[in-house]
Amino acid sequence: MSANNPIKYRDRQGNELIEATPGAGFLNFLYGGAFGKLGLWLMVKRKFFSAAFGKYMSSSLSKSKIWPFIEQYEMDMSPYVIPEGGFKHFNDFFYRKIKPEFRPIGEGLVSPADGRVLAFQEISDTQKFFIKGSEFDLKTFLQNDELAAKYQGGSMIVVRLAPVDYHRYHFPCTGKVGSDVVIKGSYYSVSPLALQKNLDIFLENKRTYCLQETEDLGSVLIMDVGATLTGSIINTYTPNSNVQKGDEKGHFAFGGSTTVLLVEKGKVSLAADILVNTEAGFETYLMMGESIGV
Repeated sequence: MSANNPIKYRDRQGNELIEATPGAGFLNFLYGGAFGKLGLWLMVKRKFFSAAFGKYMSSSLSKSKIWPFIEQYEMDMSPYVIPEGGFKHFNDFFYRKIKPEFRPIGEGLVSPADGRVLAFQEISDTQKFFIKGSEFDLKTFLQNDELAAKYQGGSMIVVRLAPVDYHRYHFPCTGKVGSDVVIKGSYYSVSPLALQKNLDIFLENKRTYCLQETEDLGSVLIMDVGATLTGSIINTYTPNSNVQKGDEKGHFAFGGSTTVLLVEKGKVSLAADILVNTEAGFETYLMMGESIGV
């Protein structure tokens, strides 16, 4: 996408918004022409690239990048917790904490993060959104035939975090949570610039998932997907424990990434506005804690 074809999404009032996309030109190059794809395969999708850049973003050398980023994207910092003495490095700013009063927790299943949301009442509905009628392959995504059968015909919610977003993610419901399972993979970007070229990114990137057993929503699968420059999926919760809706689960290091929720068939009725926007080809912007289904 270019300046003439920007990334558009909607808020819950139905307004169309244009996303500020750091590195949009670079992503167009990588996912567009043959030379870009060669560079993508040789370097960008590989772990060492994300690891090297991540190391820089966690060093004091990156501290000077913080306020220019805030100013460029006109970010309101009042909801966030700024440590005494300021942020130590860019990642310290990137996965900054938020003041709880700025993210009230809604009814039912809630968004686990601030981000742009796609919702599919049935997973097969993904074919209506992604180009070329790409089919989402649960077996490949989960690499577990038993789980794939469990969520067949169920609902899927995709929450995409942009680089300007709050990058801590939380539990979308109350219940007992298990431990994380890691699926090794590459480090492709999850920007719409990349996803519109290749839905298989969700099936190829590094990702971790856990199951949360609930009283009213059955077994909810929570999948955190890494991306270019966000190889670090940092979970901070205690495995095999009881958690409350809205409790912190973890955070991503620098970049933009995605959390995917799977809910068993017939357990949730997803919000009509999000479904309508998704069917029209738009993501819906939600904040962590906003209701996405009952």
